[in-house]
Amino acid sequence: MVILRGAGKSFSAGADLEWMKAAQHWTREDNEQDAVALAEMLRKLAELPQMTVALVQGAAMGGGAGLVAACDIAVAVKGTKFKFSEVRLGLTPATISPFVINAIGPRWAKALFVTAEGFDADYAEKIGLVQYVVEDFEALAGMEEHIASLAMGAAPGAIRDAKNLVLDFAGEPFSAALSKETAKRIAARRISDEGKEGLSAFLEKRKPNWAT
Repeated sequence: MVILRGAGKSFSAGADLEWMKAAQHWTREDNEQDAVALAEMLRKLAELPQMTVALVQGAAMGGGAGLVAACDIAVAVKGTKFKFSEVRLGLTPATISPFVINAIGPRWAKALFVTAEGFDADYAEKIGLVQYVVEDFEALAGMEEHIASLAMGAAPGAIRDAKNLVLDFAGEPFSAALSKETAKRIAARRISDEGKEGLSAFLEKRKPNWAT
């Protein structure tokens, strides 16, 4: 698994002020190259084969909230502040938008993008930006251990393939072709080394070889 957390009092309080000052003097090409780097980082995070977890405290503003959205699982400490504040600066949350829209849906994304309204962890849980809200840092550490124990009990290749199911099939209409593709994927898992080991371990009432 991969865990993202803030090094200080906040997960991410937003763009670095010195960077913002420098960016004012960049050309359009410079700005585009810089934005592509951020967009590609977020894409690579979203497509990692490992389970990804954001542990969020303090604040997750702008791009920081985008990082939260790009992770598989997000846990926030109660009172954590979130905001997509770009329109207040004459900008838009373009690079993070695909991941935020995927996490919370187009209607909530549009409302929060155009208003730049701040919201707390409970609100973030309500709209799906985070899945869990905990009371304090001790509870955050406890949730980290819980999710880690779940990750360590799952087959790494199966985690990768399960994530790909969502990436590949989200929004796809039901069809015979989709049924055939899903059947092909489970058949491939059944004959894989992990699939055989997992079923054998279950029948023999033991832990599979990847479990700790």
